[in-house]
Amino acid sequence: MAFELPPLPYPKDALAPHMSERTLEFHHGKHHATYVKNLNGLIEGTPNEGKSLEEIILSAEPGGLFNNAAQVWNHTFFWNCMRPDGGGEPDGELKTAIEQSFGSVDKFLEEFKTKATTLFGSGYTWLVKGDGGLEIIQTKDADLPMKHGKTALLTVDVWEHAYYLDYQNARPAFIEAWLGNLVNWEFVAQNLAGA
Repeated sequence: MAFELPPLPYPKDALAPHMSERTLEFHHGKHHATYVKNLNGLIEGTPNEGKSLEEIILSAEPGGLFNNAAQVWNHTFFWNCMRPDGGGEPDGELKTAIEQSFGSVDKFLEEFKTKATTLFGSGYTWLVKGDGGLEIIQTKDADLPMKHGKTALLTVDVWEHAYYLDYQNARPAFIEAWLGNLVNWEFVAQNLAGA
C-alpha cells in the first residue's frame, strides 16, 4: 500500500506571519510530497511495500530508503509540533518534567535555542525522552530519535527550506519566532504521556 502525503493540521496561512503560506506551499507541498513520492518508488514491489513507516525506518540501512522514509516521518511530526497562536510555555506534567531535567523552563528554552541555532548544516533539534529523562539532541540530515531508542516529543526543522523564504539566513530569528509563537505544547504533552 502506497504512502500518502498527510494534510497539514491547519490551513497553509494559519501560521503567518511567523511561517508564511509560501513556505508551507514549498515545504509541505513540494519537499514533503517529494519524500513521499520517492519512498513509494523505492518500496514498490519489495518486501517493504506492506510495512509501516516506522518498520521501514528501523530496518533500513543508511541511504535512500532510510532518508526518504525518515523524512516523511520527520515532516509529519514537525507539522504537528506547531499550531496557530502556539508558543509560550508548557504547563502541567510536561512543565514539571522539563523543570526536573533542565532546572527551569527558561533554561530549557535557552538550551533548545542554542542547539537549534548551532546545528551545523541541515537537520533537526529535538526534545526527547530517553532512559535518563528528558534531553535535547541534534540530528543530522534525516536522522531521528527512534533510530537511537529515544522517544521524540518536539522537533524543529532547521534545514534551510524550513525558514529561508521567511528569514533568509537568520536562523536564530526563526528559532526565536518558532518557540515564541508556534510550538504546540499540547502535542508535546501528549507525546510525553504516551512515552
